Amino acid sequence: MPGRGALCLGLLLHVLLGCGSAQQPDSCPDFCKCSEPARTVKCVNRNLTAVPPDLPPYVRNLFLTGNRLARLPPGAFPAQRLPDLSALNLSGNHLRAVEAGALALPALRQVDLSGNPLVSLSPQAFGEGGSPLEELALRGALRDHGVLLSLATMLQSGVLRNLSRLELADNGLLLLPPGMFTALPALQQLDLSNNSLVGLRNVSFQGLSQLQSLNLSDNSLGVLRNGTLAQFRGLPALRRISLGRNAWVCDCAIEDQVAWLKESDQVEGKEALTCAYPDKMLGKALLKINSLDLNCSMPIDLPSQLQTSYVFLGIVLALIGAIFLLVLYLNRKGIKKWMHNIRDACRDHMEGYHYRYEINADPRLTNLSSNSDV
Repeated sequence: MPGRGALCLGLLLHVLLGCGSAQQPDSCPDFCKCSEPARTVKCVNRNLTAVPPDLPPYVRNLFLTGNRLARLPPGAFPAQRLPDLSALNLSGNHLRAVEAGALALPALRQVDLSGNPLVSLSPQAFGEGGSPLEELALRGALRDHGVLLSLATMLQSGVLRNLSRLELADNGLLLLPPGMFTALPALQQLDLSNNSLVGLRNVSFQGLSQLQSLNLSDNSLGVLRNGTLAQFRGLPALRRISLGRNAWVCDCAIEDQVAWLKESDQVEGKEALTCAYPDKMLGKALLKINSLDLNCSMPIDLPSQLQTSYVFLGIVLALIGAIFLLVLYLNRKGIKKWMHNIRDACRDHMEGYHYRYEINADPRLTNLSSNSDV
């Protein structure tokens, strides 16, 4: 009996230790808060320098913010250990580099990289195949032009074809790479607000048939050209365009944009859009501008104006030449007589010179002339 009791006690301890070891992978990492019912882990403002290696496999929502991660290496979030991770918030982590494969997760739907001073973003950060990612936030994370180009390459590669929401606000962007959004057929919301965009001439929105919301507020846009307006008209799902707080230049070039604003129901708060330049139009509502305000009765075409000026100058010169020839013709007799008189005067003058030369050349005539003088 004592031996059987000891054996039972040993088996009980073994079962308890086995259960404990089975629960170890599901334990919460140090400095983090975990909720298994909500399948959420929060590691916020803990000055972590690396992703915790012991994240519980049940996690779906991971908040890893306000730390000092610096870089995300390949496999920073192992797909085998985190098969259900779908929402990942990495904002404000002082991240400078996101390497290839760092975010290649099979269930990842939302990623927030906002507020990180990125200097390197691999085009294969979400893997080389298709990613299930639907929402990507990069507010204030694209200050480096090279990172913007890498993002454009990533988007154009088709890896993020499922992307429905893209936030690129607060990045100080001046221009966007051509064709940056052409491989995003599922995109529904695009936020480009609070940048320094001066134009959209090279930006193509074609192919964004699902686009519903476009935020272009708080930029430096002066005018929307006909090509951009035509793209907006050709997007059937686009119903919310934000254009507030831009530096609209109210000259003849904005006439087509004003006509589009008056007829379109796509622009939110269009009544509040006002002119920033020139001074005489400052503060005037775009919807209240008419052709008389812009004084666009004649198109502004400098080459045509120069061509017209050259033609006019040629006509004037031809007219002056014709008048000169007419004057010569009417005074032909007087001019002929005047020319004859000049000829006779010149001949008499030359004969006088010739006579003096002959006298000076003959010594006898010179002495005779001297004796006669005496």
